[in-house]
Amino acid sequence: MTNPQPSGPQDNDMDEAQIQAAIERILASDKAAASKSTHFGAPADEGVLSGRAQALSKLTGEHSSTDGDQQELAERRALKRGASLSTELEDVTEVEYRQLRLERVVLAGIWNEGTAQDAENSLRELAALAETAGSEVLDGMVQRRAKPDPGTYLGSGKAMELREIVAATGADTVIIDTELAPSQRRALEDVVKVKVIDRTALILDIFAQHAKSHEGRAQVELAQLEYLLPRLRGWGDSMSRQAGGRVGAAGGGIGSRGPGETKIELDRRRIRDRMAKLRKEIKGMLPAREAKRANRKRNAVPSVAIVGYTNAGKSSLLNRLTDAGVLVENALFATLDPTVRQAETRDGLNYTLVDTVGFVKSLPTQLIEAFRSTLEEVADSDLILHVVDAAHPDPEGQIQAVREVLNEVDARNIPELMVLNKADVADPFVVERLRQREPNHVIVSARTGEGIAELLEKISAAIPRPNVQLELMIPYDRGDVVNKLHGAEAEILAVEHTETGTRMMVKVRESMAAEVEQFSIHG
Repeated sequence: MTNPQPSGPQDNDMDEAQIQAAIERILASDKAAASKSTHFGAPADEGVLSGRAQALSKLTGEHSSTDGDQQELAERRALKRGASLSTELEDVTEVEYRQLRLERVVLAGIWNEGTAQDAENSLRELAALAETAGSEVLDGMVQRRAKPDPGTYLGSGKAMELREIVAATGADTVIIDTELAPSQRRALEDVVKVKVIDRTALILDIFAQHAKSHEGRAQVELAQLEYLLPRLRGWGDSMSRQAGGRVGAAGGGIGSRGPGETKIELDRRRIRDRMAKLRKEIKGMLPAREAKRANRKRNAVPSVAIVGYTNAGKSSLLNRLTDAGVLVENALFATLDPTVRQAETRDGLNYTLVDTVGFVKSLPTQLIEAFRSTLEEVADSDLILHVVDAAHPDPEGQIQAVREVLNEVDARNIPELMVLNKADVADPFVVERLRQREPNHVIVSARTGEGIAELLEKISAAIPRPNVQLELMIPYDRGDVVNKLHGAEAEILAVEHTETGTRMMVKVRESMAAEVEQFSIHG
């Protein structure tokens, strides 16, 4: 607590000076503070504080003609909070008509590896996550430090500096650009005097907002409980459910002897019980997903999985390829639930496109474990379309983050086609750099349709095709066989109608070769 200041005209002058200092800091005009810590010091047309985080797309038009009417997006935005609205009441009669305002946050991170630009990009991505979660980013700071402080993560001096920024800006939350230990979060809250959350809690909150399906909500709740369990806080003996520790006449009577079960122990037990129930529910949903997957395998339908960093344009690409009408929004983790759509190559071979959850740097391990059943769609696919935002300031970092998650779900051995998206706004030098780095690539723009034809050709060439070539003579009374050969398991090379039947040159999959072997023309 700071010492109280005498009231009077002098006090008002001091408040105005503090407000002016905060405005200057937000507009990146405070150059002196940059010598101690790196604040958001980009020009107004580039910085997140001007209304758009660098991690978000710079496209002027959010949707293309293939994205559909986007009714789900309209419903989501109808429930968003507004920056100008307030929860403060001027009159008690307004209690039923008050409206919510955006949470006001200050960001903080540590630069202990990489370049200063990498640290800046990471903080701007955190700002984009905060905006997606429904908050207003007021300021941010990056500290140059070899390793985090075990007590307050930032160290006592920087923690006090952060407290001054919070007081000057009127923020009510601090977001740290990493996963904090429970003790670090509590110690930092004691210094800054406002709520402190870390990157993991922020991502979990976004997932909780955007999960729509029953399975998705169960997966997110399980991840949240796994995160919460070691972070519960107790308040001493007053939270005990039993008297405990007293015997004899001075005791609390029958049923109150013994150490008792404290409130925090009771909460932990309830959380573990809920986690066990959620795991059982998710496991119960698995057979339905496996049945659909087995049906596709039985019919030999190739599967193409679309993966990539969040906001790289996966849903836009799916809409462009299949007219799926999936929700598209210039925000991080806009869509979570996987979407499967059927597609067809130019020569008539059917395959499925699976749009998966987006990845992010330091994706919480709780989410990877909770969404493992969903990510198995990627591990069982025949081809991975790795979508990269070529207009992002650090596309190589995005590629590395995605491949780390693919390693964790055992999907690194699947053929990968790099899709360099947003070519209409990307820097040509960056695109050329990525082309040299990734030989198996295609350059596209899901928004304008540029490069989509080439992408379809590469998908057609990469997916597994029938590989057993046969020459068949099928009697006219076996039209069922001819009809089956026109399906997904066969590729017809030539057809000739003769007096005795239909002569066909085909390529079939191994599973079907045994069925049609009796009609084969030998020699």
